[in-house]
Amino acid sequence: MRLKDHDLKQFNREYFASLSPEQLLNLAENMLNDLRDARDRQNQTPQNSSRPSGSYAPWEQAQFSDTQENTDDTDGNADADGNADTEKKRSEDDIPVAKSDTVEAENKPDSKKNQKPGKQHGAQGFGRTVNVPVTGEEVHKAVDCAGCGKLFEADAPFERRTGSYTLDIQKVGLGIEVTNILHIYGTTGCGCGHWTETEHGRCEREEGWDVEITEWHLIGPTLASLIICLSLRMRQSRPRIREFLVDWLGISLSKGVISKCIAEGGRAVAQLEDAFITEIEQSELLYVDETGWKEDGKTVWLWVLKTMTVTFYVIGSRSWHTIADIMENFAGWLMSDGYGQYRNYGKRLRCLAHLIRKARGMRESCHPEAAEFGEKILKNMNVFISGIYEARGDPTIDLMERYAEDLAGLKILCENYRDHDHEKTKKLARELLNDWDAIWNVLRYPQLSITNNLAERALRHWVISRKISYGTRTKQGSRGYAMLASVIDTCRQRDVSPWEYIARVIGERRQNNPAPPLPTLVV
Repeated sequence: MRLKDHDLKQFNREYFASLSPEQLLNLAENMLNDLRDARDRQNQTPQNSSRPSGSYAPWEQAQFSDTQENTDDTDGNADADGNADTEKKRSEDDIPVAKSDTVEAENKPDSKKNQKPGKQHGAQGFGRTVNVPVTGEEVHKAVDCAGCGKLFEADAPFERRTGSYTLDIQKVGLGIEVTNILHIYGTTGCGCGHWTETEHGRCEREEGWDVEITEWHLIGPTLASLIICLSLRMRQSRPRIREFLVDWLGISLSKGVISKCIAEGGRAVAQLEDAFITEIEQSELLYVDETGWKEDGKTVWLWVLKTMTVTFYVIGSRSWHTIADIMENFAGWLMSDGYGQYRNYGKRLRCLAHLIRKARGMRESCHPEAAEFGEKILKNMNVFISGIYEARGDPTIDLMERYAEDLAGLKILCENYRDHDHEKTKKLARELLNDWDAIWNVLRYPQLSITNNLAERALRHWVISRKISYGTRTKQGSRGYAMLASVIDTCRQRDVSPWEYIARVIGERRQNNPAPPLPTLVV
């Protein structure tokens, strides 16, 4: 803007009359440019700018849904263009909670805002309110003697020492049934005189994790997986999860137990991180995008790396260092938007949908030269994309040779506009020049994708979760959230139920066994 509010407040009829014709003409020109800029901003939509689709007014959403294409070669979704929301408050748990459940906390006196989370000193204690009939008993005897190594007979003497109850669910026909199993542990006697003790399984401690993975837990693996589903996939808050469990299963759990289940699940699947990275390194095409996230009230970034077989999320800074270790051994094509950090990788493809949206915004600009520039860019883009589709049906077509003159003319056009007075025109011209090879690699290899739509669509669900919640509180919570999201989306990508798999992982990790490998792709 050339004129500030301070300037406008001083303008009046008398002031205009005091100016010379030349001064008045210059002032009118500045006002005209400011008016054009204001109209351009007012006319911005997700179809001609980087605004997210969620910024449509409610009465515009239906119209947008009718016109939005969901194929790989469309403009894609703009929810993940990397603009962090301005959130004002963090959640109470490591995994996001809904805004509606923080109203009570916001209304508390200021004196309590700095207190530590959890039960306060002197506060009334509460015991477990679970009152589910015992549906079975499981005795855990030792298999062999820890002394002589002899296998125990079925009738070997056994002394009970301790036990615990485990609430879980299992599928029965078309429904589910709640189970409450009493697990008994003790010592088994051997003829050699040695007594071998059994105890609850427990995963060894790992650096960076405070939550334990242990069989000494009220919640069984399948019920824990259901809680993770309600939290991450259904985006329910802790109180809403409690309400669901009470109403539908007759189980009353505290918010602390629910949070522990989710955190335990995050740590359990974190062992799969190397498996995700290995599959990414072996892929030929990688889609990558990032969007804002909140961690303890501070802005961080949620990255997605998506191939045809896996979807992997990482929460960290918006620096290339966040994914540098993953990209170090990757040799395939990288599809991205115009974020400058991606230029650290040489073998790149650029999302043409982002450029088309920006050119469309230029074409609709009130600035004549900007509109002319946008129209020329769009005209060239449409010609090139038509050629790409044609070449996909006929691999013998050399698009770089066919469009050599068009590309040369387009590059000269961008050179002419790279220092233009109109800011957005200048930025688009420079973006095209800076990423020239990455943008037109698709003309050399027309079988490759022309949009980053897959990565943007992958982030869409988690962008909505970010808006409902206030992010995560700790690095441990962020890592657990990202890994659970990775497992959920990858299983969906492979047409496998993520909840059965997550239950298996939790069950194995509670016994200190390695996590089962990622499910194979169902064909």
